[in-house]
Amino acid sequence: MDRATNSSAGLRLRYGRLTAVGGAALVTCVAMLTAVGLLPNAVEPANAEPPAAVELESAPVTSSPGHGTSSADAVERAGSGNAGPASSRTAATSKAATALPRDSGTGRRAVFSQSRQRVWLVGADGDVRRTYLVSGSVYDNLGPGTYEVWSRSENAVGIADSGTMKYFVRFTRGPSGAAIGFHDIPVKDGDLLQPVSDLGTARSHGCIRQKRSDARAMWRFAGLGTTVVVTA
Repeated sequence: MDRATNSSAGLRLRYGRLTAVGGAALVTCVAMLTAVGLLPNAVEPANAEPPAAVELESAPVTSSPGHGTSSADAVERAGSGNAGPASSRTAATSKAATALPRDSGTGRRAVFSQSRQRVWLVGADGDVRRTYLVSGSVYDNLGPGTYEVWSRSENAVGIADSGTMKYFVRFTRGPSGAAIGFHDIPVKDGDLLQPVSDLGTARSHGCIRQKRSDARAMWRFAGLGTTVVVTA
């Protein structure tokens, strides 16, 4: 190798070192400018894997100073008890309407109020398990008193071509000798004999009509021998 070649190689070596040093300095400068916000961060490549979604835990609701309730409690009160005198009266009326009648017996029983057209299913502990509106008889053929379930039929046919019914729970007989009990709203020619919205008014010829889901509940509750109390 001659002297000219050696000289050229030395220049290339020194130039390469200067380039490397300059490049390092440039990288350091860019990093510092990015860190202080003078340059934008690098853009992710288009095929970069998206970050996994993170579900944030809700912040706890704290109590207001001087009160032992949270803001969630305040919202609940605003939608119920604190809605004004009218809402309070409505709630009180509703509670009175669904309250179990006095002198309706004790222990496990089904209670039917003729004046309120409502039924209660009461457990052995005296607690109401279910209450709902029904349609009793338009005739005076059921006297107040205590009865007992004596017959049950999951499917039955009404007298005088009055349709078919399900979940028939019989507890007495009327003056004509026909059975009286609880069942769902009869169906005739594919139609209900009365709309569900009419429950709460007397519409039957003797029995107590119930919405299908309530009739199923009565069927499950009232086996043979179950006490039935009828109030005026």
